[in-house]
Amino acid sequence: MRFVWAITAFVLATLMIGAGIAQRTILQAPATQTASVTTDDDAPYVLVDGSVFDSRPGAQTLRVDGDAVFAAYARTGDLTQWLAPTDYTHVTMSDAGEPTSELVSATVEQGEGESLTADPVGSDLWLDEFQQEGDLATTLQLPEDMSLLIATDGVAPAPSSFSISWPTGATTPWAGPLIVAGGIVLLVGIFLYILALRHVRRSRGPRRKGLPLAATQPIDLSLEQSEKGVIASTPRRRRLSLGRKSVLAVPTAAVTVALLAGCTPGAWPELGSSPTPSPTESVIVPEGQGAPAVTQTQAERILDRIAEQVNAADKAADADAASARLAGPALTERKTNYTLQKEIDDQAPLAAIPSAPVTAFLPQAQDGWPRMFLAVVEESDGAATIMTVRQEDPWSDYKLTYLSSLRADASMNLAAGYVGAVAVEPNSPFLVMAPEAVAGAYADVLNNGDDSEFAAVFDGENDPFRAQVAENRATLLKNFNKTGEETGKVSFRARAGAAEPLSLVTLDSGAIVAVTVVESESVVPTDEDAVIKLGDNVVVKALSGVTQSKSGFTTRYADQLYFFVPAQGSNEKIQLIASRSNILDAKVVD
Repeated sequence: MRFVWAITAFVLATLMIGAGIAQRTILQAPATQTASVTTDDDAPYVLVDGSVFDSRPGAQTLRVDGDAVFAAYARTGDLTQWLAPTDYTHVTMSDAGEPTSELVSATVEQGEGESLTADPVGSDLWLDEFQQEGDLATTLQLPEDMSLLIATDGVAPAPSSFSISWPTGATTPWAGPLIVAGGIVLLVGIFLYILALRHVRRSRGPRRKGLPLAATQPIDLSLEQSEKGVIASTPRRRRLSLGRKSVLAVPTAAVTVALLAGCTPGAWPELGSSPTPSPTESVIVPEGQGAPAVTQTQAERILDRIAEQVNAADKAADADAASARLAGPALTERKTNYTLQKEIDDQAPLAAIPSAPVTAFLPQAQDGWPRMFLAVVEESDGAATIMTVRQEDPWSDYKLTYLSSLRADASMNLAAGYVGAVAVEPNSPFLVMAPEAVAGAYADVLNNGDDSEFAAVFDGENDPFRAQVAENRATLLKNFNKTGEETGKVSFRARAGAAEPLSLVTLDSGAIVAVTVVESESVVPTDEDAVIKLGDNVVVKALSGVTQSKSGFTTRYADQLYFFVPAQGSNEKIQLIASRSNILDAKVVD
């Protein structure tokens, strides 16, 4: 009966282990499902709509066949705007739930010269891009509002064949338990088999009865010892012992292999309930507000590119190269510095553009163009730089327009980067002062101090820049009067710069407003016979091209300023939160 139980255990173990292994092999469902797409058009781009990627759950694996493949993904609206000047193949989902393609013709006319879409590599619109010589394979996780662009080089026809695969989520939760349980039953069967063998061995031992001896007959001890020796040396017991070792070795190896076959996570059922995500704070997006212009990762990559290109331009003192990534007052101050570097041997370059780490970030919520974002970068010495970066159209690079040093005690109530903020119109009536009036009003405060009609609107107690300007003017005037008070005079004047103010709304309905103010210092003679000599002023000499003048000199400085402007009806004052000043030019007075 013991053998019956052992054999039953062996059979049951075989069935259980076999069923578990079968679930992981011949009975296992496909791990992925794939949609293959082939296009017949010769368009230079293929746009795969986000609805194709989002048609099935899970991460997507993209495979594109070609000799050279470029791929990038971005918001669908950005991609369609970028593709407007060219024909492209648009892949979407049909009513039957299968990918289908159609040729879309260009909707924007291009002027003479290079095509706007001839080179897709490195566009600031892309959230990420991929290039591969030969076939391309990559894993994505695109939502429905993002799409994928596929090309060769933007001129040659795009690859015509690609596929997208999704995980099916097929699992074999009972494979592991069946294999392990089968292994346990197998061990039990082995144990029962050993017990059965032991029982048989004991039941087949010597059972002979000795002959009755006479009371006077002696016992022959040598015969008894001889018989015992024969029994002890019986080869049957040796063979049984060797056979038992062999039987034990084979099942042990089988159990090991079976257990290893069921070790993968998909071979086990999930224990307990799935974790419930904790509720997150609700973010209310104003109705009609566009999507953020860029993500923080995208903004960081753009800042890295700006820093790299401007650094190369700085080394070569090349204004044309700098203009690829700078605009407005940020470019103007660089051009002046390049001129000084060429004229003055020991002229120091401007500080490099910082790019990381980004400690604050606010993109404009804008679906169209132009669009911008604000970023704060903290440098290794603890100083923080605030920047406004702008893109004029889908085919242009983002350019750094405003750049200032953020005050250590400045506070900004910014919206989350994934929500963004709308731009404020220059003439907006919803602030205590329209952005277009801020520069002129502050210039008047610099000119007239507390006597300015706008002095009460600005926070003068916490304005180190205003105090610095006043101190610099007093020092210059004092030094000039030591030698030139009788023959000349110095005058100062500040006015609004020509650069357009750029503003983004804060959470308290105020705005961060970036403006420029141009300060002028004029030194003119008051005596007809007097001549203004520059002396050791190599900077004005380099910019004006002369060493003296009978009419005098005017030196101008460009101030890049950031203000927090409260909402209309607020009791708060306009606060200066960042400033930066550099020489703009120097000329002979007409």
